Amino acid sequence: MPTIRDVLNKIRWTSEHGLDDCEVVIVHRGMPGDVKTIKGTTIKDIAPRAIILKENGEEVVIPYHRVKIIRRGNILLWQKR
Repeated sequence: MPTIRDVLNKIRWTSEHGLDDCEVVIVHRGMPGDVKTIKGTTIKDIAPRAIILKENGEEVVIPYHRVKIIRRGNILLWQKR
C-alpha cells in the first residue's frame, strides 16, 4: 500500500489541478466528531513526516499519523485501515 506521502506527491505532480481539488480528513480533537477536513489548496509542503499547511497566515504541521482519508470529490484515494 502506498504511503500518505506517496499518494499526496503523486496527486501534486501528476494531476492537472495538483492538490487544489483534494481534501485530507484528519483527527482533530475538539472539532465535531474529532475530525477536520483540510482543503488541498492550504497544503504548502509534503514533508517526510508531516503535511505543512498555511492557515490564517500561520504554518501548521499535521503529522501523517493524524490523516484518516484523502479524497478528490467523491473519489476515495487513500484511507487509514
